Amino acid sequence: MTALRAASIAALLGAALAGCSQKVIEITTEPSGALVTLNDVPVGRTPLQTGFTYYGDYDIQIRKEGFEPIRTKATAWTPLYERPPLDLATAPIPYESVVRWHFTLEPALEKRENKQQFEDGLISRARGLREQVEEPAKPDPSSKPAESSPAPATPVETAPPPPVNESPR
Repeated sequence: MTALRAASIAALLGAALAGCSQKVIEITTEPSGALVTLNDVPVGRTPLQTGFTYYGDYDIQIRKEGFEPIRTKATAWTPLYERPPLDLATAPIPYESVVRWHFTLEPALEKRENKQQFEDGLISRARGLREQVEEPAKPDPSSKPAESSPAPATPVETAPPPPVNESPR
């Protein structure tokens, strides 16, 4: 009877340990249909769900035609029930852990402004950058340059190299 009881307990433990847990990241955007890349791997268009293995920080890139691209980091926080020592008790239980991220895309600058206003602003910004590059920084006339005198030349003393110990062959 004890062998039957031990076999029953072993079977129950085996079934309990076969729990299937899933970790899912759910990403939505406003508007939908944006292309999402997680850690330099394209995962699809929003709204989407993708499985993941590890909690932690993810590099996210979101792109959609006519909208400013988003490049950011997001964190998938470890839920309390997956932290030690609770994880030992919850490991055999099948569950789904869902991390939800939502991003709002802003219309691209060329879509927010009329064509002439956008082109004028673009040319103005380009001229400003050109001026910054072409004009070297001017010294402040109110500050006096520090007078420097050459340092006297002093001989540098070096120690002789240590003797080499040669062992007989």
